[in-house]
Amino acid sequence: MGCTSTRPSPEWSSAMAAAAPDAGVRERALEREVAKLKRINAALIERVEASNLPRSAPYAAFEHAALLAEQVRERTQELNQAMHELRASNRLLVEARERAETAGQHLVDAIESITDAFVLFDADQRIQRFNSRFADFWRPAGIRIASGMHMQELRRQALASGLVRSEESGHGDRRTLYRLHDDRWVQVHQRPTRGGGRVMLFVDITALKRQEHARREHALAQKSRLQQVTLDSLSQGVAVIGAAGQLEMCNQRFRTLTGLASLAVPHDLAALAGRSALIVAGDARGVTAPCERQLPDGRVVEVRGHAMPGGGQVLTYTDVTERIRHAEVLRERERWIRTITDEVPAMIAYLDRDLRYVFTNRVYEEWYGWPRDLLLGGELTALHSAEHCARLAPYLERALDGESVSFEFPEQGAGGQERVLLRSYVPHVGEDGEVLGLFVLIRDITERRRSAEALHQAYQNLEQRVRERTTQLTRVNTQLRGEIAERAAVEQRLREAKAEAEAANLSKTKFLAAVSHDLLQPLNAARLFTGALGEHEVPVDGRELIEQIGRSLKDVETLLGTLVDISKLDAGVVTPDIAAFPVAELLDGLAREYRQVAANEGLALHYVPSGAVVRSDIQLLSRVVRNFLTNAIRYTASGRILLGCRHRPDGLEVQVVDTGMGIEEAELGAIFQEFRRSQAVGKRQDRGLGLGLAIADKIARMLDHPLGVASIAGRGSRFSILLPHGQAAPPGSLVPEPPPVGQLALRDRRIWVVDNDTDICKAMRLLLGRWGCRVRVAESEAALVAQLDPATAPADVLVVDYHLDGGDTGVALAERLNAGRRAPLPVVVITANHSRELRRELRERGYSLLHKPVKPLKLRMVLAQLLAGTG
Repeated sequence: MGCTSTRPSPEWSSAMAAAAPDAGVRERALEREVAKLKRINAALIERVEASNLPRSAPYAAFEHAALLAEQVRERTQELNQAMHELRASNRLLVEARERAETAGQHLVDAIESITDAFVLFDADQRIQRFNSRFADFWRPAGIRIASGMHMQELRRQALASGLVRSEESGHGDRRTLYRLHDDRWVQVHQRPTRGGGRVMLFVDITALKRQEHARREHALAQKSRLQQVTLDSLSQGVAVIGAAGQLEMCNQRFRTLTGLASLAVPHDLAALAGRSALIVAGDARGVTAPCERQLPDGRVVEVRGHAMPGGGQVLTYTDVTERIRHAEVLRERERWIRTITDEVPAMIAYLDRDLRYVFTNRVYEEWYGWPRDLLLGGELTALHSAEHCARLAPYLERALDGESVSFEFPEQGAGGQERVLLRSYVPHVGEDGEVLGLFVLIRDITERRRSAEALHQAYQNLEQRVRERTTQLTRVNTQLRGEIAERAAVEQRLREAKAEAEAANLSKTKFLAAVSHDLLQPLNAARLFTGALGEHEVPVDGRELIEQIGRSLKDVETLLGTLVDISKLDAGVVTPDIAAFPVAELLDGLAREYRQVAANEGLALHYVPSGAVVRSDIQLLSRVVRNFLTNAIRYTASGRILLGCRHRPDGLEVQVVDTGMGIEEAELGAIFQEFRRSQAVGKRQDRGLGLGLAIADKIARMLDHPLGVASIAGRGSRFSILLPHGQAAPPGSLVPEPPPVGQLALRDRRIWVVDNDTDICKAMRLLLGRWGCRVRVAESEAALVAQLDPATAPADVLVVDYHLDGGDTGVALAERLNAGRRAPLPVVVITANHSRELRRELRERGYSLLHKPVKPLKLRMVLAQLLAGTG
C-alpha cells in the first residue's frame, strides 16, 4: 500500500524528537561562551590601557588581545555554522514529523478500508490499532474494544459472553476457526510483526462453510445413489445387514428373489423370516457358511455371508439353478463319452499341461492294470517307471511345444504280454495359442509289424513272396471282415449310448475331430488294398467277395465319416465357403447320380432343372440335399421321387418329394435329433445311424438356410431348404469341364508317392502298378532321396500325404522338391483335413486334393486329368 513507503520509521521519529531540545541547549551554551569571551576581551584591553608597563609590554598585550580576538572570531564562525546546521535540522525534523503524521493517517485509512476485522497487538500483547469492523465484531457480546486492551482479557470476555461456541486450530497455529453463537464461522489469520507484536485478521467464512457442507451432502447423496445403482446392476441379490441385525440396504435383485418388492429399508431382518423362503431367523445373526435354499418355484439360490470390518455383514443371493442343471448335464455327457470311448478298440487318454491324467478309457486302464480312481489325477512320472518316462520324454516335449507326434513304442502290459504300440500325441491348443494338454491315442500295431517283417522276408524269394503276399492279402481280408464286424458292434453300442445321452461334451467332441486323421488311416489303406486286389483277375466268387468287401468298407467309411462330420460340426471347426453358383451345377450331378441309385431300388427319380443362381457353400449344401435324397430312396418302397426348385419371395427353395411311407405327426419334432430315425421300416434301415437329418439341420443352421418338412403317414414326405439368391459369375470365369477319363491312359507314367504309413505305401504300389504306372514309394523325403535324385529324375506326378512325421507336411515337401526341378511336378495331396483354409491353400498353389479314405476310381480320374496335358 502507498502508506507503507511514506511512513517514517520509529527510530527516525525518536531521533528527531530527541534532537530538538539538544539543539536549544547548545545554542544557549554558545551564546554564554561568546559573552564570556567578550568580557574577557574588554577586560584585557582595559588592563593594557591602564598599565604602566614598558613600551614593549603594551605591544605584547595588544598582540595577545589580537590573538584572543582571532580566537573569538573563529569561535563565532563555528557558532554561526552550528546555528545554521541547527536551523536546517529543525526544518527537516518538521518535514519528517509532517510525513509521519501523513503516513499514520494513511495507515489508519488503510486499516479502516479492510473489509474484514483487523487488529494490531504490540509486543506486550495489547491492542495498538484496530478498525471499526473489529469493534463491530465484538459489540453483539457487549465487549467494547479500546487501545491498550490485553489479548488474554479479550479472549476471557469472548468466552464468558458466549460469543464463541467452539474453536478449531489450523495448520501451524496461524489459522483458527471459531464457530459463533449465531452459527456463523470466522477464520482468524495471525502473523507476528518485527517489533514482537501480532497482526490478526478476522474473516467471515460462513458462506464458504455452508457451500462446503452443501457440497459434502450432495457428494454423499450422489455416492449413495451410485452405490444403489451399482447394487441394482448386479446379477446377484445383495443385502447389507448392520451389526444390530437391521437390513440397511438391498438391491432390486434381492427384492425380486425374495418377492418383497415393496420392502422399505432399514428394516428388521428377523421380522422378514416368515415372509420369504430365502430369509431365515438366523440370518440376522450372520451366515457363517455358504448354504443353498430352494424357492417355491423350484429354483435354488446360494446364500453367502461376507463380514464387514465395522460389524455386520453383506449377504449375497445367487441363483445357481442353471449351474446345478449344467453340472448334471456335464456329468451325463461325461458318462456318455466314456461309454463311447470304452468301446473303441484303442487306448485313449488326456494329459494336462503338467502331465497329469485327466481322462482314460477302459482299454487304457486294462492295459496298465490300474484302477480309474488311482489313475485320474495322478502324474505320469509317478505312475510309470523312470526308464519308461525317459523314453517318452523327447516326444512329450515336442507335443507340449505344439507338434503332433506319432511313434512306435514296444511295451509290456500289466499281464506280461509284449506288444508294439503306435503312440500319437496331439496337442490341445487354446484360443491364445498356448498348449493346454495332450490327446493320447495308442493303437496295437503288433500284427502289422509282424506282417511288415514277413513281407520283408518275402522279397528274398519270388515264389515264397507270392505265397506270402497271397497269405497276407487273405489275412488282411480276414482282418477287414473282423474289423467290419467289430465296427458294426461298436456302431450298435454307439446307437444305444446315443439314445441315453442328450448332447456331446464340447471338449470331447473336439478330441474326436482331432483324431479323425488317425482313425481314417487304416480305412484308407484297406480301400487301396481292396482296389489293388480288384485289379487282379480272380474267379467270379472271388470277385463277388471283393465287391462285398468294397461295399462294406464304403459303409464303414460312410458311418465313420458321418460320426466325424457330426463331431466337427459340434466342435465348430467347419467354416462355410460361401460363393454364388448356378443351382444346376449342384442339382444336375445329384440327379444323374441318384437316378441310377433310385433305378436300382425300382424307383423313378424325376428332376426339374432350374437356371437360378444362389449363394451358399456348394459342398455343405450338397451334403444336405444328398441326405434328403438318400432318405427318400430308403423310405420309399414304390413310386417316384421328385427333385426340383420353387421360387419364393425370399429365395429359392430346393425340394425333395417322395411317395414313401411318410412320418407320423408326433415324430416330426424329433427326426432332426441325433441318433433318431423314423419308426417306419425302410429297405436300408440297417445302414444308418440316424445322423443324416441331424447333420443336415446343423449345416442349415450354420449356413442360415431354413429347413422345411411336411409329411403325411402312408402317402409321402417333402423336405426342403431355402437358399438366398446370388449374382451369376461373368462368362469368362466358368471352369471348363475336364476331358473324360476313358480317353486317357496311365500306362508307363512315372508317379512318386510319399506317405508315412507303410501299409498305404504298399497299397499304392500295388494299385498304381496294376494300372501300368511306374511307381516310387517312400515313407519320407529322405527315403525318396535315397532312391533317386529328385532334382533330375524323370517323373510325371507327385502324390503326398498331408500329415508326415516330425511335424512336416506334404505341401512343404512338394514345395522343396519342385524348387530344385526345372519344371515343377503336378501334385496330388491326400488328407483327412476338410478345413476351408487347406482347400484355399491348395487351390492357390494349383495342387489337387483328395480326402481320405481315397476311392481308387477318384484317384485314377484325378491322375488322368493331371496327365492329360503332358502327353
